[in-house]
Amino acid sequence: MDPYYKEALDQAKKSLAEGGIPIGSVLVYQNNIIGKGHNKRVQDGSVVLHGEMDALENAKRQPASVYKNSIIYTTLSPCPMCTGAILLYGIPKVVIGENVNFKGAEDLLVAKGVEITVLNDPESIQMMQNFIQAKPALWNEDIGE
Repeated sequence: MDPYYKEALDQAKKSLAEGGIPIGSVLVYQNNIIGKGHNKRVQDGSVVLHGEMDALENAKRQPASVYKNSIIYTTLSPCPMCTGAILLYGIPKVVIGENVNFKGAEDLLVAKGVEITVLNDPESIQMMQNFIQAKPALWNEDIGE
């Protein structure tokens, strides 16, 4: 398994262990993880801290050139909010763990020239399926349904 994706998956597992939604993400620049995070909506009572947003927040403020030469890894297809942040900062590539349980705004990313790779990682798929079955109300709240 790609070590960057493994860290994103570890972040998702950390969120699950904390009682949160199991989505993790890392931001990679020049082969180094500069930000990692996980969904903290439950843990922090946040309306915006999805995995990708937390990874960006933890990377702290960066020059535009860093974002434009980075890759963001996420265990689940990015929602419209996270897609917006990816586009805002000009991140050119997204590696997605899975889009079986939820397909976010991938079409928008592609339309805007972002390269996407979907791994369809069996472990990520199963973890999300288990979570959605166990906590459907929390899942629906997180994705805005």
